[in-house]
Amino acid sequence: MKRLFWGATLGLLALTLGACGGNSAKDGEVTVEFMHSSVEQDRLKVINQLVTEFEKENPDIKIKQMPVEEDAYNTKVVTLARSNKLPAVIEVSQDFAKVMDKDQLIDKKAVGKVMKSVGEENYYDGAKKLVRSEDGSEYIATPITGWVQGIWYSKKALADAGFSEPTNWEAVLKIAKQFNDPKNKKYGIAMPTADGTMSEQAFSQFALSNDANVLNSKGKITLDTPQMTQALDFYQKLSQYTMPGSNDVTEIKDAFMNGSTPMAIYSTYILPSVYEEGNAEDIGFAIPTNKQEAVYGTVSGLTISNGGLDKQQKAAAEKFVEFISEEKNLEKWVLMSPGGAQPINKKVVNSPSYQANEVISAFGELPKEIADSFDKVQVFGLVGNKNFTKMGDITSSGAIPKAVNDVTVGNETPKKALKAAQKSLEE
Repeated sequence: MKRLFWGATLGLLALTLGACGGNSAKDGEVTVEFMHSSVEQDRLKVINQLVTEFEKENPDIKIKQMPVEEDAYNTKVVTLARSNKLPAVIEVSQDFAKVMDKDQLIDKKAVGKVMKSVGEENYYDGAKKLVRSEDGSEYIATPITGWVQGIWYSKKALADAGFSEPTNWEAVLKIAKQFNDPKNKKYGIAMPTADGTMSEQAFSQFALSNDANVLNSKGKITLDTPQMTQALDFYQKLSQYTMPGSNDVTEIKDAFMNGSTPMAIYSTYILPSVYEEGNAEDIGFAIPTNKQEAVYGTVSGLTISNGGLDKQQKAAAEKFVEFISEEKNLEKWVLMSPGGAQPINKKVVNSPSYQANEVISAFGELPKEIADSFDKVQVFGLVGNKNFTKMGDITSSGAIPKAVNDVTVGNETPKKALKAAQKSLEE
């Protein structure tokens, strides 16, 4: 499952990079190193085809692929950066791009040039914010795909019980309470409670929908606030109706897919399994809403490394990223995981061939609804036009998922848990 849960604090060094990213051959051929996390054979087949097409169109450029397992990806980037051998083009998550930008490893002018060339107006505004520099003035990656998280529900199960789509906190809680029957191993909702990244992501939707963010506009930590406490209090109440113990990715997916719960908090990567089970017409998507809607989403993209590239290499790297960012090629990339990975370029969303894909078409209007939700994406640390890089350090500290786990599994009070998290982060 390609969810790109990439961490953030990696201890990268601010480097003046030496020669990297490839070599200019004597015959005038330029080699561009391209590092990505698609190691599976079916994915590699698609990327190999894209590379072949690019090289055919650009016979003076050779793309040297560097597929790396997702679990080893961050470490590999760090190792290459420290040895001044960072590839020219690197697949990155939004969080990892922040870390690289913090350590001056990204050529933001080159990335910005690509975005201008491919048409930044074609991407959803919310998605674009996720790949901007801290001050919001530049891009740190060109978006390729993304995924969003929300509340997935069985339309039939809810309708049979007299419920419509849960449109706010109160409705979600009411439905969860109605369906909860732990004696028969039936629960109202499958939701993250483990001390892990998914719990932070799930909780963030409720917090942000209550106007609570981890940082304010000045970058000050704001965990211990009335708005955040109210959100965590609600999350604790809702967790009464989920499975006992520390629930993470596997437990949540299994509970929803086997019918133990009518609702689940999960990413769009639930959709391929729903399709395989033949239940595409039955699934609905709701966004946690209180004072406002808040969609948690993440974006992966391609970035161009800073330093060490000569003029020819940089031009070749830009040309390759532009090629991948073309509508027909982005579509191929997205459809390596149809339903899970989501397009964040409007041209792909509206492409007849994309809509005709058997998986996408099976869900009716849902894919368009999901795509539109990228304009509503909010994440901790994104405040107005500021995209604070320190949020990566906060996430890596584990303070927020620990607080979630403490209140949902450990029965700690939200106020006490947040106060402890605030103190931990400030120290």
